[in-house]
Amino acid sequence: MKTALTIAGSDPSGGAGIQADLKTFAAHGVYGTSAITAVTVQNTCKVYNVQEINPDIVYDQIIYLFDDIQIDAVKIGMVSSIKLIEIIAKALKKVNPCAIVLDPVMISKSGYSLLNNDARNALIKNLFPLAEVVTPNIFEAEALTDSKISTVEDMKLAAAKILKSGAKKVVVKGGHLEKDQATDVLFDGKTYTELSAQRIETKNTHGTGCTFSSAITANLAKGMDFTKAVSNAKIYITKTIEHSLNIGHGHGPVDHFASCALPFSS
Repeated sequence: MKTALTIAGSDPSGGAGIQADLKTFAAHGVYGTSAITAVTVQNTCKVYNVQEINPDIVYDQIIYLFDDIQIDAVKIGMVSSIKLIEIIAKALKKVNPCAIVLDPVMISKSGYSLLNNDARNALIKNLFPLAEVVTPNIFEAEALTDSKISTVEDMKLAAAKILKSGAKKVVVKGGHLEKDQATDVLFDGKTYTELSAQRIETKNTHGTGCTFSSAITANLAKGMDFTKAVSNAKIYITKTIEHSLNIGHGHGPVDHFASCALPFSS
């Protein structure tokens, strides 16, 4: 059985972060492991507070998992400080995983900052060069490139700039563009690929970014190439949003197991 590791924060409401990642791995038939970077206080309405885990504990979680288990791919989510970023980079350089997907989580859906401003450059410097794929949404891509994104062409320009920051491949997620189609832009340094799906009107989209990047990670763990891994993840996330759950009083979660019957084999 293929395995994957998520390095991210915990979401007690179960829709995002570590919890979403592990559900997504399971939905793809991949065994999930985790290294928790932070404990959050949140529900479907908003994030109220964040407590980071001691960086040495995060480092040891990663090192001892790799010491025991063959891990086929790694997803990095919420890492909010320079110390955490640097220690994660140190651990990953030591264990040298096959594939790393970096989801540069910066702001929660409710507007809570999940990445300290002074940590942005550290993220780019330390983790982008280690990443096989970086998966920013529109707002994150704007912050990473200091540019405004309002069209698919803008997304392509941002993807090229992000690639120059050290990542090998980029997926700019276009779900926040006000269009009938939700279009993502893939760039591998040579070719741009657009993946589109009909926009689904629902408020229940909590954890979509975490879930999408975890689906890519699971697919890479199973041996898929970049384009197929992202294409299958796009199918998966669209189905989970289509069957999203009306849980809580805010933005409910997607249904991570809605697509279990779909063929996600390599």
